[in-house]
Amino acid sequence: MIQSIVATIKVKAGQEAAFEATALRLVAAVNANEPGCMLYTLNKGEDPSTYVFMERYKDEDAMKAHRGMDHFKTIGREMGAFMDGPPSVLRMQQVG
Repeated sequence: MIQSIVATIKVKAGQEAAFEATALRLVAAVNANEPGCMLYTLNKGEDPSTYVFMERYKDEDAMKAHRGMDHFKTIGREMGAFMDGPPSVLRMQQVG
């Protein structure tokens, strides 16, 4: 069953460019190395310090594999330095 995630991240004031550069490295790594990932994009919210990752996986195994990838763990830790609190994560399953 197709799995989707919407992760909303608030970034510390003045850290937007550094966060974006780091997050885009993660987007590139996911898209190059995770065949089970159907969509992985970084989007900017209406508030300039809010970013949204939109993710779509072919199944739960692909989503779990993503969380175990070295690039996710390493770059994710780097992004944490720019974040203003934990992300808000919405997990969904496609219906139909």
